[in-house]
Amino acid sequence: MSKVTQISSASQLDGIKSGNTIVVIDFFATWCGPCKAIAPVFATVAEKLSETGKMAFVKVDTDKNSDIARAHNISAMPTFVVFKNNQETHRIVGADMPKLKAVVEELLAASGGNIIASSSSSSTWTGAEIPRGYKVVNSEIDVKGLDCMNWKDDFGSIRKLVDTAGPVNTLAGRSGKDKGKGKESGAEPDWMESDTDEQLMLFIPFSAVVKVFQVQITSLPPAPGEDDEDDEETPRRPRTIKLFTNNAHILGFEEAESKDAVQTVELKEEDWRDGTAVINTRFVKFQAVSTLTVFIVDAEGGGECVRVDRVRIIGETGEKRDAGKLEKVGEEQ
Repeated sequence: MSKVTQISSASQLDGIKSGNTIVVIDFFATWCGPCKAIAPVFATVAEKLSETGKMAFVKVDTDKNSDIARAHNISAMPTFVVFKNNQETHRIVGADMPKLKAVVEELLAASGGNIIASSSSSSTWTGAEIPRGYKVVNSEIDVKGLDCMNWKDDFGSIRKLVDTAGPVNTLAGRSGKDKGKGKESGAEPDWMESDTDEQLMLFIPFSAVVKVFQVQITSLPPAPGEDDEDDEETPRRPRTIKLFTNNAHILGFEEAESKDAVQTVELKEEDWRDGTAVINTRFVKFQAVSTLTVFIVDAEGGGECVRVDRVRIIGETGEKRDAGKLEKVGEEQ
């Protein structure tokens, strides 16, 4: 039996909102190609996470329920609207399932629940503590605009870096024997490593203006073994990091080295706790951020390869972009 409830009236929807802590609404149309493409994924997430009284997943056909669509100011499809305690908390326009998952995970984490289950994710990874009054704003990242320079593109994923689910191989690949590449464990690595040298340039655009309070970076390289302690190919954790804001595109390495950073941080051994280092921003300079560039200048111990497993942005969400007129979002598949 499907865990997704088809809504037929405003009163039915109101009852579900009142009877559940978190409600995720999929506003769709039968003629919308992206809506059809994402429907099976939405159903799978609902199957895993639906729990009576706590979390409900519903679908609203905007053609059959135009009154409900108008009441929720739906202007494009698909649109996912998330309610917590009967108050709207998030709105995702377009068939962007990674972003929707990130939103759900944030809400579950904030309420003490478990993140979305995954056979490849660590169930024990939580990253660093989130300061009171702030939240993970990775759900506001425009994943289609993510960019990175000097990463080994034959493994790892830019999108995985900002995934709020735990790293795959949190423990696997930490011995010096396999260099942390997950080869011998048989698992596909989901982190990123630098390629020709130790530098990485990560460009993070947001779909809304955000205030950045912290940048949390998780790096889980293998512990050096006795026979490879000085192996330059063994990935290391980042050491010096420069942060830039509101650039229209990714910076080149020479440009970033000569340009004044909004903030520069040198991480030390004691900054890493359970594999995660916290960069507290000079908050007054990170009040209206539309893009964030993270430049990893070098690796600890003078290593020639740097590894990054996850990047979490902690802060507040500001003004959303105007969704525009009613339309399909994304390409038909």
